[in-house]
Amino acid sequence: MRAVIYARYSTELQSASSIDDQVRLCRERIEGENGKVVEIYADYAISGCSLRNRPAHERAAY
Repeated sequence: MRAVIYARYSTELQSASSIDDQVRLCRERIEGENGKVVEIYADYAISGCSLRNRPAHERAAY
């Protein structure tokens, strides 16, 4: 299995390390199921209200 990880945190009040934590947990799960992470995308301090304002999410979709 090949997998892409998309991580995000929503506000400047949250820690940027949240992205690292999300990626680490996802990578552990993927590799635990004999998968391979082929790309990682992240959006920092961007609201989850709209997909339009998430540039990394847009790149991950293609």
